[in-house]
Amino acid sequence: MWIWKMVGALKSRQSEPVNVGLVDWISLAYQHYAIAVRNTRVVGQEVAALLLWLEESVKFSRSKVHLIGYSLGAHVSGFAGSSMGGKNKIGRITGLDPAGPMFEGTSPNERLSPDDAKFVDAIHTFTREHMGLSVGIKQPVAHYDFYPNGGSFQPGCHFLELYKHIAEHGLNAITQTIKCAHERSVHLFIDSLQHRDLQSTGFQCSDMDSFSQGLCLNCKKGRCNTLGYDIRRDQSGKSKRLFLITRAQSPFKVYHYQFKIQFVNQIEKPVEPTFTMSLLGTKEEIKKIPITLGEGITSNKTYSFLITLDKDIGELFMLKFKWENSAVWANVWNRVQTIMLWGIEPHHPGLILKTIWVKAGETQQRMTFCPENMEDLQLHPTQEKVFVKCDVESKRLKRKNS
Repeated sequence: MWIWKMVGALKSRQSEPVNVGLVDWISLAYQHYAIAVRNTRVVGQEVAALLLWLEESVKFSRSKVHLIGYSLGAHVSGFAGSSMGGKNKIGRITGLDPAGPMFEGTSPNERLSPDDAKFVDAIHTFTREHMGLSVGIKQPVAHYDFYPNGGSFQPGCHFLELYKHIAEHGLNAITQTIKCAHERSVHLFIDSLQHRDLQSTGFQCSDMDSFSQGLCLNCKKGRCNTLGYDIRRDQSGKSKRLFLITRAQSPFKVYHYQFKIQFVNQIEKPVEPTFTMSLLGTKEEIKKIPITLGEGITSNKTYSFLITLDKDIGELFMLKFKWENSAVWANVWNRVQTIMLWGIEPHHPGLILKTIWVKAGETQQRMTFCPENMEDLQLHPTQEKVFVKCDVESKRLKRKNS
């Protein structure tokens, strides 16, 4: 049961001893959904009454209160915070995939909102619609709203897993598939408590499409934050929507990189080849990462995309970029090579890679890579080109020419 796992993780924080209390409202939650929704306000008021009693009887500071609620419990926490009264608010509320049905689109006083505590954060993990309703709420409800993997489904919880769940759970398979993604919010939070050295970072972005292009790895002016318990408490301005990628299991952290590549296409028509890229860092090497650009390559255009790594490879110092061959491209390439004028020295047009720009999301480091061999810039099918940091390459050329 995840509740006891959460309690254990909270109490294991030796740097700051905590008292953990559980709200047992199962008899009120396991009702018809509409009744359970109505009960969230009642339970929230009861939690507020307990906190007020503690405040009065043992000089307990409400600013130290941190309410953590999952699904309907997130809104219970919101109602508890708003029922406290007075000028001072409770310290923090964390909503773990706050419930969507009957809360989506309602006014702030009808659901969890940033007004309910000094600081409110939320993790949205299953906002995808099921039977016409989203299980988790889509709209922002906090100062910082995290949408791991876009917030619609989670790695390892996709409906492709349904067959496995049917074998394990029979008729409850669909429920288990939904529960997996909905409950991922809980396990992401527990993970943040258990792996203090592997904290996941979310980045402010307008939507998942932009994030998938690597366009949002910016940490200036509070545009990124740590997901989970150790979040930076910044409640200035309006709600921030943060996106990130995670692994399918704990530890969930990945390392985000934006790559921008400038091509010159000499083949005249747009081409859609398959590429792989190997990354060499000071700690690790990751080989043959598949690259999908999602559109045909035209000349003098820069393409941006996101790559995530499960391992910390250290500082990136070399890239190997390969044009993977395919049966279709083998035929095209053979035709290109045979259509040559008699007596003219053959020139096989290809793709020219001028520059690769890289930004590391977690360190905010920017790097520029240039071809190791500046005299041979063309890339053809099955070829691999090595890229090194441009400043390193320029120094090497200076030494060679001096």
